[in-house]
Amino acid sequence: MNTKAIRYHQYGPPEVMVLETIEAPALTSGQVRVSLCAAGVAPLDTKLRAGLLERHVPLRLPKIPGRDGAGVIVESSAEGLHVGDAVCVIADMFGQGTYADSIVLPAARVVAQPASLTKRQAAALLQPGASAWIPMVRTAQVSSGMKILVHAGSGAVGSLMIRLAVHLGAEVWATCSSANRDAVLALGATGVVAHDKEDFSTLRGFDVVFDLVGADTHDRSYPVLKPGGQLVWLVAAPIRERGDEFKVRVIRSIIDDDPECLRQVALLAQQQVLVPAVGQCFPLAEAAFAHALLESGKAPRGRIVLDIA
Repeated sequence: MNTKAIRYHQYGPPEVMVLETIEAPALTSGQVRVSLCAAGVAPLDTKLRAGLLERHVPLRLPKIPGRDGAGVIVESSAEGLHVGDAVCVIADMFGQGTYADSIVLPAARVVAQPASLTKRQAAALLQPGASAWIPMVRTAQVSSGMKILVHAGSGAVGSLMIRLAVHLGAEVWATCSSANRDAVLALGATGVVAHDKEDFSTLRGFDVVFDLVGADTHDRSYPVLKPGGQLVWLVAAPIRERGDEFKVRVIRSIIDDDPECLRQVALLAQQQVLVPAVGQCFPLAEAAFAHALLESGKAPRGRIVLDIA
């Protein structure tokens, strides 16, 4: 059995990715084969392809990129998962990715597609959803009455953080560009600071700041917090840890693919709490163009998605 997939045989610019026909792996016990109809394109995909994370995430080349995808099970040896089931998937970072017309995965990496989502939305759910749910629920334990600030609130992860925090009863503020202010307010944010026109560091009294940016944004976030508050950061630009100086906790939230987290994300999507924002869509063969657009910084709001025939 063959499958068509985007692969790169060496690190480099987007053009190193090519569409190839390769042999599909055989199914083993506890796995499913999913015919993919869409795949999400994440900033992490571009960094891995460019070799920027080679020291930290050594890949086995050639590599099929992509973590998120959506499709239909066409073969199953896993209990509770059946041929014909519509599913969302999250691929292992080191194995085959989702830029392909099919993928073989263990059952723990597959959840039923929420009926409330389109295929494209389903292909942009699990990785951003986990990146929102773990910091907010597991790390910071956000609850009703807390006041939080989300940096990069218009992004794929930040937008889901806002929706989740509102669902949890928090008062939510966010930073984004002035062009995205109205869209972020529509997510339920109480206040928005346009970073290209305003200075968020004049804000005060926050219980938690979620930093998805790092560098200067991280440094200017400390005065925003109450004493005893939490500055929770994900993988971003380098940071300068100043927790003792401001009497706050600085916590790196480690994102994983815990099956319980994936189930919670899917449940929240079914409840229409987590609704991924989809930006531009391109055919699978145009994956290199999608990467170039993402790296240019000119991609529109929302996750880029590849449509797979």
